Amino acid sequence: MDPIVEAALKKWPNVPHCYGWLALDARGDWYMRDDRIQAAGPFPRVKGSRIEHEKLREFIARNYASDAEGAWFFQNGPQRVYVELEAAPWVWRLQTEEAGKLAMTSHTGRPAVPGEAMVDEAGRLFIASDIGLGLVHTLDIELAADAIERGDWQPHEQSFAALVERFGYRLKPAPVAGA
Repeated sequence: MDPIVEAALKKWPNVPHCYGWLALDARGDWYMRDDRIQAAGPFPRVKGSRIEHEKLREFIARNYASDAEGAWFFQNGPQRVYVELEAAPWVWRLQTEEAGKLAMTSHTGRPAVPGEAMVDEAGRLFIASDIGLGLVHTLDIELAADAIERGDWQPHEQSFAALVERFGYRLKPAPVAGA
């Protein structure tokens, strides 16, 4: 977390959390969802405005984390902005290293060590890692298929609902009633 964010949290510890205004799609893109967009329909059917500003995307990436209940958020100074997820908290980008092995990096640029591979009922490839569960980016499926053919990964079928439950993350965080 950025030092300026930590300082803001100390200075203003009781800023209310924000829900519904930020989303992460299955390609690792961030979307702003203002009141008008939220009223137009649920994410990802109605996505909102894709965040294009490079420095803002980098700031979100550096301050992206999860709480104890499996809800992912962006700590924006003193305010916690909860993130709606289309598929998983991480979107994996793959690249081939010198020895032909795959390197895996999250949509935030964070390196990850791949583990178990799973395919859901929609044919999407999810990989568990040392930092959590992620979806392989659609542009990297060919590299993933090569890894499967080499025997690096042995994907098994698991329903999307079972993946969300097993890995304990929330697709659509919402405030707790009465809190």
